[in-house]
Amino acid sequence: MSANPIITSSPRSTGAHPKTAFQTAPRIQQALTSKYERTVLIWLAQHTPDFINADHLSGLGFVAQLLAGVSYALAHRNKFALLWVNCFILLNWLGDSLDGTLARVRGQLRPRYGFYVDHMSDTFGAAFLMLGLALSGYVHWQVALGMLIAFLILSVETYLATYAVGEFRMSHGPFGPTEIRILLVVGNFTLLFHPLVRGFGHSFLLFDVGGVSAIAGMMLMAFAGALRHTVQLYREEPRS
Repeated sequence: MSANPIITSSPRSTGAHPKTAFQTAPRIQQALTSKYERTVLIWLAQHTPDFINADHLSGLGFVAQLLAGVSYALAHRNKFALLWVNCFILLNWLGDSLDGTLARVRGQLRPRYGFYVDHMSDTFGAAFLMLGLALSGYVHWQVALGMLIAFLILSVETYLATYAVGEFRMSHGPFGPTEIRILLVVGNFTLLFHPLVRGFGHSFLLFDVGGVSAIAGMMLMAFAGALRHTVQLYREEPRS
C-alpha cells in the first residue's frame, strides 16, 4: 500500500475542500537485499489469496511491531521472549513490505492514503519498539531514546526530500528497513548467549554498543542527506 506522493499543486476554492494534485516520486532502493527481496515480494503478492488485501497486511505489520515491543519488555523477566521478538519482526517485514507490492500487483494503489498510513504506522511502531527495548534491560533507556530520536530525524529528512526534491529514498547506502530487521534478529539471537561485550578493559551491553553505532549512522545519513538536498535546491532555485 505504500506510495510516494508529491503535492504538485494546491488550488484554492471556497466552500468545498480543495482537490490536491499528486504524482508519484521515484523510489530509490539500493539496499543489499533489495533485488532479491523484490523478487520474493512479487511472488508472494501473486500468490496471496484474494480475501487478503493491502490494508490487512498493513495492519499485520503494525500489530506485529507493537507485539515485538511487548516481547522486548517481557525479555526483562525471561530472555527467551527475544525469540518472540524475532517472530514478530518477521511478521512485521511481511506486512510492512508486502502491502505496497500487493497493491501495485493488483492495480489498487492509493498514493496519499498509503503514504500517510504506512509512515504514521512506522512512527508509532518505532516508538513502541524502542519503549519495549528500553524496558528489556538489554540496553540503557538513554540509548533507546537516542535511537528513536535519530530514526525520527532521518525520517523527517526523507519525507521532506520526497516533497521538495521529488525522490523517495527507501535506503541509505547499503542499508534499508530489511537490513535493519536482519541486524535486529541476529542481535536478538546473540543476546541469548552473549548480552555483554568487552572492550578497553570494560564490559558493555551489546545493544548499547550497537545502539550507539546505529545513532551515529542514522545521524550521519540524515546530515549527509540534508546537506546534499540543500545544495541541490539552492542550485535549482537561485536568488533572482
